[in-house]
Amino acid sequence: MNTDDTGRLLYLGLLLMALIGSFLMGNRQSLGKTAQQASIWAFIFLGAIAVVGLWPEISRQIQPQKPVSDANGTEIRAASDGHYYVDTLVNGATVRFVIDTGASAIVLTARDAKRVGLNPKTLAYTGQATTANGKVLTAPVRLKSLVLGPFEDHNLPAVVNGGDLDTSLLGVSYLGLFQITFSSDRLVLKR
Repeated sequence: MNTDDTGRLLYLGLLLMALIGSFLMGNRQSLGKTAQQASIWAFIFLGAIAVVGLWPEISRQIQPQKPVSDANGTEIRAASDGHYYVDTLVNGATVRFVIDTGASAIVLTARDAKRVGLNPKTLAYTGQATTANGKVLTAPVRLKSLVLGPFEDHNLPAVVNGGDLDTSLLGVSYLGLFQITFSSDRLVLKR
């Protein structure tokens, strides 16, 4: 902040104090009620400022993370936590994935496996994966179809996670089908 800005800020502060002082002197008889009404308006004003300031984050959380496709590819926006989430159709059922370049395969949670027509209790958990939470058993499966935006793939290898996993993962085995570009808070997939 330079000296001009400091002078303006000081001037506006003094002007605001003069206006508040004038208002309070004019309403001396009902000072308690005036203070109550002023505090209500201050909270309304601060709430409006907070909503305007946080609106980009609020709208990002409210809007579904559907990919946006055009001639330049399919674009996925980052969520407020910095991850890229995308809603897809797997075997005709909606599944939300997090795009994970650290995962080697498409990984389904047990809940999502049920949603796409697989029975996690009858799968053979013959594989093993090392995660941030340690080693987990995995069951190899094949997905009849996976639709992400305009892209549709069939007979894809995947695994069902035998451990605790909150969100299914789109790993490198699937991402390798695309040319991926990161820019700011967007990820673009092209074929």
